[in-house]
Amino acid sequence: MRLTDDRYSGERSQFELALRMIRHEARTHTIKECTGLSDDRIRKLYSTYFLNGGNTGVKRRRGKSPRQVTRYVKNAQNQMQATSLVALFVAGLLIRIDEDGRVHARWPRPDVEFGHRLCRAYETYVLLHDDPRLNFEWVWNLLYCISCNDELYLAACDSCEAHYVQDSYALDDKTCPACATDKLDAPAAADP
Repeated sequence: MRLTDDRYSGERSQFELALRMIRHEARTHTIKECTGLSDDRIRKLYSTYFLNGGNTGVKRRRGKSPRQVTRYVKNAQNQMQATSLVALFVAGLLIRIDEDGRVHARWPRPDVEFGHRLCRAYETYVLLHDDPRLNFEWVWNLLYCISCNDELYLAACDSCEAHYVQDSYALDDKTCPACATDKLDAPAAADP
């Protein structure tokens, strides 16, 4: 038996994704959703490659994944980062946006390819922002919440017509985070 045999390619892909997600400090349940590996197998991978392997910088998150949506819209910076993530989800073919601005999931359920695409979106997000405010689990939750078009949706800015992530249950002044930031900076720039 050789590792390069085709019959092991699926399992090898599961392990590669699990290790990638562990590096991003994903919870066991999240890794299990994408890889199909058992909880015990995921814990053994962590202990073998990270805990006992000398890579102590990777932490294991415990408990349930975050489910609140207020983190994405609590200030203009978080809202801007959430909006950039939605753009990365579209670019990574994880979701699509129709003419009415409604978001639709492209995957019926998570699998290995979905996991790799989500990891790519997250890695790009971390490269784009000097101070990323959302960890991998928050990104996972954002993808789920925006796909449901329930608690979060894409609103359109009255000033620049850009789309941005908005809480469905909050008052919306129809101003995207970039325009809101410009309005805050404008009076300070006008002072001598």
